[in-house]
Amino acid sequence: MNFLSFEKKLIPLEEWVEDFVYWLVLNHRDIFQAIKAPIELCLEGFEWFFTFLHPVVVIVLFAYAAWRFVGKKTTVFTILSLLLIGYLGLWEETMITLAMVISSVFFCAIAGIPLGIMSGRSDRFELFLRPALDAMQTIPPFVYLVPVVMLFSIGTVSGILATIVFALPPIVRLTSLGIRQVHPELIEAALAFGATPWQVLRKVQFPLALPSIMAGLNQTLMMALSMVVIAALIGAGGLGNPVVQGLNTLEIGLATIGGLAIVLLAMVLDRITQGFAKR
Repeated sequence: MNFLSFEKKLIPLEEWVEDFVYWLVLNHRDIFQAIKAPIELCLEGFEWFFTFLHPVVVIVLFAYAAWRFVGKKTTVFTILSLLLIGYLGLWEETMITLAMVISSVFFCAIAGIPLGIMSGRSDRFELFLRPALDAMQTIPPFVYLVPVVMLFSIGTVSGILATIVFALPPIVRLTSLGIRQVHPELIEAALAFGATPWQVLRKVQFPLALPSIMAGLNQTLMMALSMVVIAALIGAGGLGNPVVQGLNTLEIGLATIGGLAIVLLAMVLDRITQGFAKR
């Protein structure tokens, strides 16, 4: 029964993982550069757009979205929040963070909604996908920061990739839940009238599942914002920088204003996306 004493390591898993990552870096660098290119292009586009616009224009756009989808109180809160962020001297960092979050959510939606639809329509695929989603939701982000940096180098793109891994599960799960909650009689009625499976998905299941999908998108957005500080540890810019700098130098004021800006931005985006989902 010596094999149950656990005095010696019998499974060198860390060595296997290191060898596998090194093998990927040496032999498949081009593949990871191809993955990096569209994310970098999307990020640069959003970052240029938000930093190019005058702050007054950005505030007006957010205020209009808040008024259009939520109401007057949220509109006032949005204007005051963005003004406070600007007066704290964190406007540029906020726009970079906004570009990062939108880019992350964009790619999460592109990957997550189709995966959720397939999971909602197939029990076998859902059973296959569930362990991967469980791992993505529970594994600490610091664990996969190391392979992400090794494969994609440090920088904002690596931060976005880590954010995508962390923020993808909610939109997949809630899309699948929305598809599964569509009443079977509605599907049977559509099929009885001669609808094809694609027409059933497009005209019955997807519209009825849209509230659940939008809730998943909102949760993905919030989880992406929660990764801002962690992404700053691997070279991503934005509002995570003052928090990390304040932590490293014990400047509590700098960390506080960075955290406050993240909270205000999260509240503004949360209210607007929730209002949009209800509409």
